Amino acid sequence: MSRWVTPSGPAIDTKSLSLLAVRSRSREAVLGSITFRVSCTNVDTDFGTLPVRMMNDLGADVDDAALLLGPLRWSLALRSRSSISYCNSLSSVFANSASHSVTTLQRTHTHTKLFAAAAAASTSRPFSTSRCATAKSHRLNKMPPKKQVVVEKIRLGRPSNNLKMGIVGLPNVGKSSLFNVIAKCDLGKSANFPYATIEPEEARVPVPDERFLWLCEQYKPKSEVPAFLTCIDIAGLTAGASTGAGLGNAFLSNVRSVDGIFQVVRAFDDAEVIHVEGDVNPLRDMEIISTELRLKDTEWIEKALDNAKKTARSAGNVSLEDKRRKEEVAIIEKLLKHVAEDNKDVRKGDWNNTEVEVINNLQLLTAKPVIYLVNLSERDYVRKKNKWLPKIKQWIDDNNPGDLLIPFSVALEERLLALGSPEAEAEELKTLGDNVTGALGKITKAGYDGLDLIRYFTAGPDEVRAWSFRRGLKAPDAAGIIHGDFKAKFVCGEVMSFEDLKEFGNEAAVKANGKYRQIGRNYEVQDGEVCYWKHG
Repeated sequence: MSRWVTPSGPAIDTKSLSLLAVRSRSREAVLGSITFRVSCTNVDTDFGTLPVRMMNDLGADVDDAALLLGPLRWSLALRSRSSISYCNSLSSVFANSASHSVTTLQRTHTHTKLFAAAAAASTSRPFSTSRCATAKSHRLNKMPPKKQVVVEKIRLGRPSNNLKMGIVGLPNVGKSSLFNVIAKCDLGKSANFPYATIEPEEARVPVPDERFLWLCEQYKPKSEVPAFLTCIDIAGLTAGASTGAGLGNAFLSNVRSVDGIFQVVRAFDDAEVIHVEGDVNPLRDMEIISTELRLKDTEWIEKALDNAKKTARSAGNVSLEDKRRKEEVAIIEKLLKHVAEDNKDVRKGDWNNTEVEVINNLQLLTAKPVIYLVNLSERDYVRKKNKWLPKIKQWIDDNNPGDLLIPFSVALEERLLALGSPEAEAEELKTLGDNVTGALGKITKAGYDGLDLIRYFTAGPDEVRAWSFRRGLKAPDAAGIIHGDFKAKFVCGEVMSFEDLKEFGNEAAVKANGKYRQIGRNYEVQDGEVCYWKHG
């Protein structure tokens, strides 16, 4: 007969345990109350027969051992083929229903130690074979993998569909001249002296789109409304602008109000056009603009940090709001190090969603997307050669990798605009060379894409119109661009891709080929789709 030794009490043999079973009215109650833990000192021990040996010692039969397999997860351990896992998952239940006390039993074995902790058994709730079998079947069935929750990345910048690009640069580099030709107007005050522009000027520039032109040709509408890019002409910045030099505070506030930056860089020599720094050096000019924007950001971040610390100091440590304030301080400190110590623009940092929310509230200058526009002479632009271009490209790669560079010639664009018609412009470009094209369309598209704007179309005999919105918009919000009721009373949308419409020729053919879809609230509207909205 085997003997079980209690660490702090008399020895109890298996016969005594059998008597406990009788006193507790049922063997199932005994099997349902004491939990065994196994610690293994030899992984070669044959644990496969251990449940049966335990039952034999206790006067039980093999069917009783089967009762243990459910709660003990033996099948899981056996599948893993790991003795240690098998040991760690071994458990069974016994009870002393007479005394309702806890008894700890220990049995010495050559290769294993079994530890049992007993709790009072409930004689009114015997061990249920059916419940055990059900639990076992659930454990044997593999649980389906958890659904992956995709957290949408929050973008830097204002969460708006009405975004603007600001034209920024030193004085006399061609900013106002570019604004005039791109907007086809004479609002920009271009002149051969610094600070000819004081107050910012604004214009809406049509965004070239072949899809829009095709839709207009197809539907022949009474009204045609393309997508627009809003551009702002901002006064020239100089060294020291961050400290207020040259009306710098006012000009930097204008930069803060836009969502993206066209940074104009002068790379042409012209003795008649003065340079505020005395000579032409685009690398120096780019460094000045970058430094002034970063210094102003540093000033604003330091002020925000002081305010955040004051708020956090008065907060406790209990509420979620208190924790949020302290977390905000840590985020702003990290941001300050990135800008002031590491000398990096905010948009080049790797920020999580919580950090982006804090950054967006600060409206920082270096968080805005930048497109570098290099103003060349007409001669250099036509022959596609300039001594500064490779150096400018290298500077961008070293300081702001990934930012776009577009060469253009404002002198050429002004001359083409003066011709008065697109046909005359095309003829003039042919005389300059087969591969010479204007750059204004490319600049406008780059600004539109840089703001992460896309558009959907509504099309019919009355109007073909492009509706601009920021990428990632759900159907109700996209419909709400037309009218607030479309969002508030949204029912559904009917969409077809432009590619399908062009391939099949008309809406009826698109429907016949099963490409006309009905969408719900969670649908993310894609660029170039033709949409019709239903609302209550």
